[in-house]
Amino acid sequence: VALNVHLFTVVPKGFFPQQDIGQIMGGIQADQSISFQLMREKLGRFVAIVKDDPAVDTVVGYTGGSQTNSGFLFIALKPLEQRDASADQVIARLRPKLAKVPGATLFLQAMQDVRAGGRQSNAQYQYTLQSDDLDLLREWTPKITEALRSVPDIADVNSDTQEKGLEIDLKIDRDTAARLGLSMAQISNTLYDAFGQRQVSTIYAPLNQYHVVMEVAPAYWQDPRTLDDIRISTSGGALAGSASTAAVAAVSTQLTGSADALSADAVRNANTNRIANTTKSGASTGAAVSTRFNLSVPLSAFATFGPGTTPLAVNHQGLFAASTLSFNLKPGVTLGEGLAAINRAMVQLGVPASIHGTSQGTAKLFQQSLGTQPLLILVALLSVYVVLGILYESFVHPLTILSTLPSAGVGAVLALIVCKSEFSLIALIGVILLIGIVKKNAIMMVDFALEAERARGLSPEAAIREACLQRFRPILMTTLAAIFGAVPLALASGTGAELRQPLGITIIGGLMVSQLLTLYTTPVVYLLLDRLRRRPARASREETGGAAPLAPAE
Repeated sequence: VALNVHLFTVVPKGFFPQQDIGQIMGGIQADQSISFQLMREKLGRFVAIVKDDPAVDTVVGYTGGSQTNSGFLFIALKPLEQRDASADQVIARLRPKLAKVPGATLFLQAMQDVRAGGRQSNAQYQYTLQSDDLDLLREWTPKITEALRSVPDIADVNSDTQEKGLEIDLKIDRDTAARLGLSMAQISNTLYDAFGQRQVSTIYAPLNQYHVVMEVAPAYWQDPRTLDDIRISTSGGALAGSASTAAVAAVSTQLTGSADALSADAVRNANTNRIANTTKSGASTGAAVSTRFNLSVPLSAFATFGPGTTPLAVNHQGLFAASTLSFNLKPGVTLGEGLAAINRAMVQLGVPASIHGTSQGTAKLFQQSLGTQPLLILVALLSVYVVLGILYESFVHPLTILSTLPSAGVGAVLALIVCKSEFSLIALIGVILLIGIVKKNAIMMVDFALEAERARGLSPEAAIREACLQRFRPILMTTLAAIFGAVPLALASGTGAELRQPLGITIIGGLMVSQLLTLYTTPVVYLLLDRLRRRPARASREETGGAAPLAPAE
């Protein structure tokens, strides 16, 4: 039991084995001030580099989404028999080539059949920093990220905190704008018309429909000086053409009853219409005269603007400001070793107490499973003990049967260490299966020995010796059958076989060691516990001085 505890503490631990299913996913993180057009160029260069690798079959990449400086790649590798490297090896040899692309980084990770946690990131595992002080978190996140990049056990460390996105700070003098007859709605609508990609119409075709989008020419997107040419219409409408206004009533005099008065009014109205037609307000029609001037005011007349920086996103988790660090593991490093290295780096860096880090996604579930694994094994052992106690109507003989399990545990963990495999959730399933398989050896011997004592009156020594001789053949047959049944799992080499290998390794290792030791340890434990069981009856007989009969075997 002590050896089991020691081996469990030293064996490398993981959540699920790292698989090679022939697919790789990549996340692109570019400079925060990058444009959409330049991002497309970076994506094309990454795709070209990946396609040149002989192990790659197809590549699909796209950019856009919530942030213009991000993109994704999905890489399909050739079948295992047609390539000379695993997915992790392909990623390792692509990294130096991809690092030559300036202004952007491509983070690659091998896709898995089983992935717990719903977080999307540029790497397989996540570690989240939280604090109630946003400024302090923004100060320490780059420091922690740089410190973790120097940790030898992890790779592809990156953060979702992006605080240096470029923006134009536009400050509007509302008083000046009001004097010019401009409202904030007019200003906002004009800017949205220029840069917001407003949909103004839809063209319907027999087989499709097309949105008509209004914006400035693409050549002016990237130049902030374009704002100098933006002009705001004081009427809120077009800068040219007729303005839509209310009708203006004809002017009349007090001499409405005379012909001279009517003639004077007509001349005055005609002159008013002629003056209106000469202004910039547009055409005048009949009795309706437009008196509003459709002027355009340059944006610089009432606003100032200049470059600035802004966060591309502000993340929160559990009501606290949060920053998530993503990372991958170096080849041969388990998840437990990677998390331990991160914790050591955090302590050495002296992170303030107000900033605390927790694992997320797959890493969080792994840490939770570490605390429940010993409890799960203990519950399985208690369940077996209760069932055997009921069947044998004894508290002692179930202990004899359970005594065979420590040797199986030692064999399972040693097999994982020898095969350089981690103790994962799949290996734990193998240990649980061993609890059910291994105890059948002791059950066959103990059951035969008890029957020999009761039916033929044999002594415990003679009964257990005969049980070993008589049950050796069925014990060996069942053990070999189970071992050979697990060999295909341990030696599997197809796509995704890494997920099944720990199950076969633990079963084979546990059965081999338990088979070698069970025939020697079970008789010893049986006789030892039998003497302990008979000791109260022997002590009672010595006190009374009588020859009390031996207690029947249970």
